Amino acid sequence: MTLTKADLVEAVYKEHSTMTKKAAVDAVETFLRLSKGALIDGSDLLLSGFGKFNVKDKKERKGRNPQTGDSLMLEKRRVITFKPSGILRDKINAS
Repeated sequence: MTLTKADLVEAVYKEHSTMTKKAAVDAVETFLRLSKGALIDGSDLLLSGFGKFNVKDKKERKGRNPQTGDSLMLEKRRVITFKPSGILRDKINAS
C-alpha cells in the first residue's frame, strides 16, 4: 500500500475535528512546499522522531551504456538520501 498526499490530507482532517477540509489541504500543501524549498536550496531536512533528508552532491564520473557498452561521462548532480531516526527504525522492526 502507498500513502498518497490525498491520504495525508484525509488523516489530518480526521485528526483535527475543528479543521475544515480546505484547511487540511492547505496545511499539507504548506508543509510539502516548505520541505521541497529547503531541499532545493540544499538544506537538510530533519524531522525529529521520523528521520533526516540529506542533499548530497555527486561528482562527474565515468559511466557505461549497458546496452551498447559505450563509455560516457555522467554529469554532476544532486541527490536526496534519507536516514530514518532510531525511534522510527525500532518501530518498523518491532512490527
